[in-house]
Parts: sequence; C-alpha cells; structure tokens
Amino acid sequence: MYRYAAIAALTLVGGCATLTESNQQTLTVQTIEDHHAVAGVGCILANDVGKWFIMAPGRVTIQKSAGRLRVDCRKDSAGSASEEIASKVDASLWGNVVLTLGLGYLVDRQTGAGFDYPDTLTIEMKNGAAAPAAAPSAGSLVY
Repeated sequence: MYRYAAIAALTLVGGCATLTESNQQTLTVQTIEDHHAVAGVGCILANDVGKWFIMAPGRVTIQKSAGRLRVDCRKDSAGSASEEIASKVDASLWGNVVLTLGLGYLVDRQTGAGFDYPDTLTIEMKNGAAAPAAAPSAGSLVY
C-alpha cells in the first residue's frame, strides 16, 4: 500500500515544472536592419515580473512568465523597434495537466516555470526619420 502511494507521489511531483524546470531563461537578442546585423543597440526586455537591459547583440537571463515579453530597442543611427513575444507552454507543463489534475498547472503558471520564450530573438530595426510635429489647429490652442 505504501509502495503505491510513494509511486503515485513521485509521479505527481515528476510532472511539476516548478520542481523540474527553472523559472529563468537565457535569451540571445540580435538586431537587424535591411538584412544586416546592427551592433550596439540598447534593448529593454520586460514582462509582468521584471525588466532587463541588454546591449544587442548579446545574451540576457530573464525570469519566465506566462505573459508576453515586450522588447524595445533603440540606437540613434539605426532607429528603433518594439515587439511583443508570446510565451509558449513547454512540455513539462502538460505533465501537470495530466498528472496533477491541473493543480500543478496553476503553480507553474504562477511561477512561469512551465513557459518558455524563443531562445533567440531577432529584432528588426526601423530606421525612419522622425515626422515633423504637426502645427496645432486654431481650435486646439489653449489660452
């Protein structure tokens, strides 16, 4: 009887990404413009659990989340870029759904351990001249 209980407990724990996966992930960030790599680009990565700064190209370790990862990059000579990257469910999370009847899924969703972003983020820079500010219309002037 105890043997079956121990096997069941180990099976349930083995499916939990919080115990078997890290809640951190190392990402490679690279920036391109017109099909060429651009170096020395400052990027801020942010999700619902934190913010990280990197000079691209480079690597950064972030905390994983079920939420989207926003990437904002800027360099004076190369313009700027903003992208949102969705996290994907990793394989260990499915073990939680099946083995723990959803309880482990809730824990992994909270910690981010059951989710991954792509390992390499390629951000396309948009080099556009800033548009001149429009002149205010007569009706919008405040006296």
